Amino acid sequence: MVSIPRALTAPPDRRALAARGVLQAMASGRASAVEMTARTLAAAEDCRRDLHAFSVIAHEAAMARARESDRRYREHRPRPLEGLSIAVKDMIDTKGIETRYGSAAHLGHVPIEDAAIVRRLKHAGAIIIGKTTTHEFAWGVTTASTAFGDTLNPRDPTRIPGGSSGGAAAAVGYGAVSVGLGTDTGGSVRIPAALCGTVGFKPSFAALSSRGIFPLASSLDHPGLLASSMDDLILLAGALGIAARPSADRPRLGVIRQIGPVPVEAAVADCFDRAVDRLGRSFAVSELSVGHLFDGAFAMFATIVLAEAGLVHLARGDEATIQSSYTAETRERIDRAKLTALGDYGRAQMLRANFTRSLTLFMDEFDYLVLPTCPCLAPSIGVQELRLGGWQGNVREALMSYTAPFNLAGLPAISIPLEGSASLPCGLQIVARKSNDGALLATAELVANTLA
Repeated sequence: MVSIPRALTAPPDRRALAARGVLQAMASGRASAVEMTARTLAAAEDCRRDLHAFSVIAHEAAMARARESDRRYREHRPRPLEGLSIAVKDMIDTKGIETRYGSAAHLGHVPIEDAAIVRRLKHAGAIIIGKTTTHEFAWGVTTASTAFGDTLNPRDPTRIPGGSSGGAAAAVGYGAVSVGLGTDTGGSVRIPAALCGTVGFKPSFAALSSRGIFPLASSLDHPGLLASSMDDLILLAGALGIAARPSADRPRLGVIRQIGPVPVEAAVADCFDRAVDRLGRSFAVSELSVGHLFDGAFAMFATIVLAEAGLVHLARGDEATIQSSYTAETRERIDRAKLTALGDYGRAQMLRANFTRSLTLFMDEFDYLVLPTCPCLAPSIGVQELRLGGWQGNVREALMSYTAPFNLAGLPAISIPLEGSASLPCGLQIVARKSNDGALLATAELVANTLA
């Protein structure tokens, strides 16, 4: 019998409570912001020890904000997220809190202003308790780091949490926080959400500002949200101006079982099939044949990322810093970016525009697409290649094949957790038409409640 490693979670007296419940407890005086923040900081330290999901924990700044929140509660002028603890991915600037972008090249870097999305959350009363780990410059899906150590999956610490927002998903899955900020360029919020058993939401392109977020590929980058439940996610999104709103009485769901050449492994397929069967009792569900719609999508995505990310680092970082402080993995990608022809990038963008038009037309007959978030369960740490059915390839392509197309098109997408085999979770991904973010949140909540 194969022994399954024990899931790692915060101690019961430190585990994050539902965000709305925390806010209600502070508003009623049953708990103080100082008490709740101290509890969260202790859980974050546990999480850093157990999973290496935090790069920095901001004790003094968080407690100062908590004292301010308690004053506001006493004065009967709380803001929507007053005193709620939030973890922020290390790619996102935080004033006065070290922000490394996952790289030794930026060790000790302290931004002088907040990213736009952080500023909005602070104005709503949120408390930033620390920075969560990321793949170097968010350029990877494993959240592994030769400089700072690998982040582990809370459900099975011998496996990756996904990435590049793996630290945020691991922190939420562990129970250190109920909500966190991430980024999503090709699935970097949805992938770790699926592998760690959390909710992950990528809004429509440009629905949330990327100002103050270190770019990976600017035409694909999206800020993203992670949460322990749909209710927590809806609360966080609402504070950022994306309010859940009901859609059609009986939303039409178009089911996609496979994208491109990468098949879904049996454990995920079984879990997904059971979910679709249950959804058929409450929604109008149709099986879709995608034909050649997604052909070449991952290749065009990879070309665009390589060109745009390479340009970022060649423009911002001197060669000496790149060679001395970047990991070998990132250096190799920058070397490949130098060989990318302008014509190849231009053709990829042209194919992207054609794909986006085709996908938009394809979705005309359905309110939402439903498909697996990832075709496999969390791979073991250190695994570079996967075999899924008759397909064999690298972990990056396997994990991103079902998420990256919706970054190309800029569509809002969300991953909600499903329980897979061997105590490992997987994700059900729901995709909406562009700018239908609020309706997507409301529908995802209905779906989550139906599957609960």
